[in-house]
Amino acid sequence: MGGGFTGLSTALHAATAGIDCHLLEARRIGHGGSGRNVGLVNAGLWLPPSKVRARLGAERGDALIARLGAAPDLVYGLIETHQIRCEARRGGTIHAAHAPRGYAELAQRAADWQNLGAPVELLPPAAAAARIGSQAFHGGLFDARAGTINPMGYARGLARAARAAGARISVDTPVLSLRPATAGWALATPAGTLTARQVVLATNAYSDALWPGLAASYTPLEYFQLATEPLGERSKTILPGGEGLWDTGTIMFSLRRDAEGRLIVGSMGREIGGNRGLSRRWATRRLTKLFPDLGPVHFTDAWHGRIAMTPDHLPRIHRLAEGVHTAIGYNGRGIGPGTVFGQALAPLAGGGDPSDLPLPVSDLTPAPLRALRSRFYRTVFAANQTVGSL
Repeated sequence: MGGGFTGLSTALHAATAGIDCHLLEARRIGHGGSGRNVGLVNAGLWLPPSKVRARLGAERGDALIARLGAAPDLVYGLIETHQIRCEARRGGTIHAAHAPRGYAELAQRAADWQNLGAPVELLPPAAAAARIGSQAFHGGLFDARAGTINPMGYARGLARAARAAGARISVDTPVLSLRPATAGWALATPAGTLTARQVVLATNAYSDALWPGLAASYTPLEYFQLATEPLGERSKTILPGGEGLWDTGTIMFSLRRDAEGRLIVGSMGREIGGNRGLSRRWATRRLTKLFPDLGPVHFTDAWHGRIAMTPDHLPRIHRLAEGVHTAIGYNGRGIGPGTVFGQALAPLAGGGDPSDLPLPVSDLTPAPLRALRSRFYRTVFAANQTVGSL
């Protein structure tokens, strides 16, 4: 259940393997966090490899690092194989240092990946300025494995590929209840009841009360983005290599340039205020500081989506009951891990071995102080937009 990257990848890989599968989406394909993704196809997780290894142990940590380090290969491989039209560009990404301490963190992250043979490069301030087109950052980390896509285009392309492989897809079909049945599980929907031997809940930050306790296992955060009108020649010196960018700030900032020359800028929090509102003032001010020669810009679209954050910044694979699994908590890294975890979950529908999953199956536990943290972050992110718009 769920028409985002994880659910669609599960359906595609299951159908390709000859497994009878039916994807149910409560709204439309890509409606949730997948279609509202920043569009950066990054390798690995939010945590650097040394911290992943420290938290999972050498064997499990190294296996997860290797699998997610190759996540862009899987994503771009699917795009090529299925001819998905999603503005795919593999020009790398830049993790930009917002301050000197951010550059020090990036140096350690670069050393981690370089020790594993990854094609990453630590960029001193001058080199970062040349790649970004701005003097505002204190260096950066360039990852040649990564790139950018139109996330909604990718989600819709996965859906078309899954359907072509034999998967059935039903949109506008929320699951109202999920109950044990003789042959596995009964899924009640407004259109009738389906039965399934195996169920994958792929709802991530859009989980609701369908499975008790699932929505309480993570802290939901919002992330908003705004898109300018096509800027043509005015934007050609900004990320001229086609890279995507995000920074080391505690309240993250992101930027990419799409195929039409739009700048898509974002940060943590909700989109506030509509056409002349706070978020647009914040984005205008931010672009002016970064690119003073850009001149006035007009924003044509704005949106926000939800991220599922876990206490240790690691995703989870839960066995909720016999025949029911979920992957959850991507911590802002939805494209690569979502695609990889969907590929890994697909064999379970055919009786596969859970020991082959990227992570050990874990118990469902509540995130500490979930509601309090969520309200606190919402307040802080709104304050950040207010201060940044001045």
